[in-house]
Amino acid sequence: MKVIVAKNYDEMSRKAADFIINFMIEKPQAKFGFATGSTPIGLYEKLAEAEKEGEISFKYSKSVNLDEYIGISKENDQSYQYFMNENLFNKVSFKEGATNLPYAPEADEKYAKEYDELLDKFGKRDIQILGLGPNGHLAFNEPYEKLNRRTSIIKLTDETIEANSRFFANKDEVPKYAISMGMEDVFNANTLVVLANGKNKHEVVKRIIEEDTIYPEFPASFLHLHPNAYLFVDEEAYNG
Repeated sequence: MKVIVAKNYDEMSRKAADFIINFMIEKPQAKFGFATGSTPIGLYEKLAEAEKEGEISFKYSKSVNLDEYIGISKENDQSYQYFMNENLFNKVSFKEGATNLPYAPEADEKYAKEYDELLDKFGKRDIQILGLGPNGHLAFNEPYEKLNRRTSIIKLTDETIEANSRFFANKDEVPKYAISMGMEDVFNANTLVVLANGKNKHEVVKRIIEEDTIYPEFPASFLHLHPNAYLFVDEEAYNG
C-alpha cells in the first residue's frame, strides 16, 4: 500500500482527484466504484470542476456504488442515491443508466442477489474509491469474526449508527440495516483509492500502517492484500 500524506483535507482531495484525472485522460471509458460519506465530497467536487473545465468527461464512464441504507426512498435526502446525485452525478455527464447503486426497500437477501448479478455483469472496476470507518469497516462490512464475501444485508453496529446519527434529526431515525458489497466485491478493482482525514481517523490509519496482522475484526486490515492500493490522508489523520 502506498501512503500519500497531504497537509489538509483540501490538498488530500486534490491529490486524489489528480490521480483519478490522470487515469481518466488515459482511459475515458473508466469503470468506477464510488463511496459515500463526508470524506469523498471534496474529491467529487474537484472531479466535477475538472469536467466543467474540459479536462475530463464522464460521458463514456460507468459506475457502481458500495452500499445503501435499507428502508428509505431514493429521494430521501439521507439516501446514498441522493448523496451521489447531489455531489457528483448531477454535475457530470454520465449517460442515463451508467450509474448503479444497490437498493433494498426491506431487509431481504433477494435484493443482495440482484446486486450480485449486476456486479457480475459490470465486471472489474478500474478504480474503487473507499472511505474508512473509525472502527475499520469497509463499506458496511463491520468488524466481526466472519465477513461476507458477496453483497449482503447488514445489521449496523451501534458504533456505526452513532457515527451516522449526525446526518439525521436523531439517532432513532438512522436506518438499522444496509445493503452492502461484500469484501470480494469491494476488492474487485484494479486500483483502490482510500481516503481518510481528521483526527478521528488517526487510530484506524495508524493501525493500517503499523499492524502486520490481517483479521476480520478489523476489515481495513485486508487492504494490505490488494496489490494496488493508495491511501490518501491528511496530516491530522496521519499524525493525530
